[in-house]
Amino acid sequence: MKPVRTRFAPSPTGLLHVGGVRTALFAWLIARQAGGSFLLRLEDTDKNREVSGSGDHIQESLRWLGINWDEGISIGGKYGPYMQSERLAIYKEWGQKLVDAGRAYADPYTAEEVDAFRQEAKAAKQPFLYRNHRPENPPAWDGSQPLRFRSDPKSYTWQDAVMGELSTGPEAIDDFILIKSDGYPTYNFCHIIDDFLMECTHVTRSQEFLASVPKFLNLYEALDITPPTLVTLPFVMGPDGKKKLSKRDGAKDVLDYAREGYLPEALVNFMATLGWNDGTEQEVFSTDDLVAKFSLDRVQKSGAKFDEQRLLWLNGAHIRALPLQDLYARTDTFWPESAGGYEEDFRKQVLSIVQERLKYFAELPSLTSFFFEEPTTEAVQTLLYDESNKQLRKLSPEQKQTLLQAAYKELEQSDFSFTDLEQRLNNLLVTLETKPGILFSLIRIAVSGAPFSPALFDTLHVLGKDTSLERMQRALTL
Repeated sequence: MKPVRTRFAPSPTGLLHVGGVRTALFAWLIARQAGGSFLLRLEDTDKNREVSGSGDHIQESLRWLGINWDEGISIGGKYGPYMQSERLAIYKEWGQKLVDAGRAYADPYTAEEVDAFRQEAKAAKQPFLYRNHRPENPPAWDGSQPLRFRSDPKSYTWQDAVMGELSTGPEAIDDFILIKSDGYPTYNFCHIIDDFLMECTHVTRSQEFLASVPKFLNLYEALDITPPTLVTLPFVMGPDGKKKLSKRDGAKDVLDYAREGYLPEALVNFMATLGWNDGTEQEVFSTDDLVAKFSLDRVQKSGAKFDEQRLLWLNGAHIRALPLQDLYARTDTFWPESAGGYEEDFRKQVLSIVQERLKYFAELPSLTSFFFEEPTTEAVQTLLYDESNKQLRKLSPEQKQTLLQAAYKELEQSDFSFTDLEQRLNNLLVTLETKPGILFSLIRIAVSGAPFSPALFDTLHVLGKDTSLERMQRALTL
């Protein structure tokens, strides 16, 4: 048995999105579970579509997610170079092997001539096949003309690790370009050479390449290469489940999630379960869980729907599982500006009571700002008279003031420990014959000026007696 070696080989033509990351993740999981190697290669042979900085962005995204590679771009390895633009001599050598074997030829046709062939097939209502127009005496290949593969059309049946047994007829196989006239190879050619030379045992890629597999198999035969294990992943579908996920549907740059304060392990959890499950009801997985439990036979064949609400829920679940010190370290850049003047211990207290509600770190300012700055008069007054509050809108201003005044007097006697606050305010509910949704809402609005806040007793305890009473007194004047 060969050691398992997998790879991720993106083109640096833009930002890395969910679909691409999931392909990388599954390849990484295959390698990690088998104790094998995972490598990163950049397929930068389409210079017209290359985006400056894209290669660095891909690496930064994978590192943030914890999808670290054992060899490849930036770290090297014995099978380098790992940038395809630095391997042109290798592809030329292999191209010449095919020429010498009679399995490749210099393409002498102009674009206009090829278009004429295409129109001729269209007029005859037949599919256009390049192999029907092979030149009888092609010129010697000197690199100035495209090098085209001389296919050997035949039927194929092959096994895919996810899709199972697949087959196709000879009509799916045609002559295709191996090396362009600019000296750069096509993906169809160079990935096969690189995977062979780098001893990759598994090739993981998206469903969009499935139709090309027969011509890959034809080329493997011509090169006398045994194909690796083919792993075809179903598409990540849009939220409606009807079409492939696109930017329009919310396919964000992976690093946008970092900027919004998502946890990398939550995003990895989410992507791993896009089309895979371990056969149980478990939904929250650590990365170690995924490595231990992942298997290709549990990857589904149909597309997996991208549900951002589920990602939000998973991120909240991972946040709640973090020890407070770890959570505090990760939220360092997300606090409201006004928190800068407060001691670390106080900020940790605040964080401990919002941890249960926090879904992503960019929410931190809206959930905590009232701990560090007094709510505005406008905010408090608006909420006191908010007609959408079904319980408070039934009360007159005098009734609200009476309830808030009673709460103020009771809290004046409190030592503001959690237990004392809980006991006093719950007893006050009985004395005033009112409900938590009324009394506690009035207190919460007075001290926070926010439509929602953490548990009231926790909030009062952390704000402290002086601040809480001062804010309640101000609300009473409104």
